[in-house]
Amino acid sequence: MESAPTLYQIEAQLRAALDASSPRHDTHIAFAPRPRSGWQAGVIPAGSRAAAALVLCYPVAQQVHLVLTRRAGTLGQHAGQVSLPGGAIDGNESVEEAALREAHEEIGLTSKVRVLGPLSPLYIPVSNFALHPVVAVLDERPRLTPAEAEVERILEVSLRELQHPDQPKLGWRWRQDQKIRVPYFELQGERVWGATAMVLGELLAVLEAGAQAVASRPGSTDI
Repeated sequence: MESAPTLYQIEAQLRAALDASSPRHDTHIAFAPRPRSGWQAGVIPAGSRAAAALVLCYPVAQQVHLVLTRRAGTLGQHAGQVSLPGGAIDGNESVEEAALREAHEEIGLTSKVRVLGPLSPLYIPVSNFALHPVVAVLDERPRLTPAEAEVERILEVSLRELQHPDQPKLGWRWRQDQKIRVPYFELQGERVWGATAMVLGELLAVLEAGAQAVASRPGSTDI
């Protein structure tokens, strides 16, 4: 079996793609539930509320993982769904500041991370949020603790699991009397769909583009 990329390799791939970033709305379209009224890839309506999310990569047992949460079932919005650590941007916070604050509040993240850059912003009609994902890396596995009122479960998902050939899958949901086609990731017994699946889909596209960019550099070798 081919060995999993190291965090150093993943960071190099992410930096290569994010440094040459351009909107990747095609990945959002690929992972969007259909039909989806009131939503258009790349369009952030006026009056939407800004939110930030942290896409954090770090090593666990020689494989690179990222952290997700299953939201508490008692929350008013997106209850029980799997999401990235994140929430509304407060006051004069930057996107980066908000993403790190929310990660501290929701999963107890205290480690100092290296922020690599943003993914494409994404509008979420049901909550009227304009979500701004931020990608970061950490050299060691952090100690994480779920916030009791907000997080039912912390998921540490390997990139290899996310990139498995069987992913993504396709399911169906009912919205009133309408049947909705829903692409999703099956991760540790959880179905990850909607905005979170779109962000993860874009992350995979960034990693693929970054790997190609690194490989094409003069004198590049496997690390």
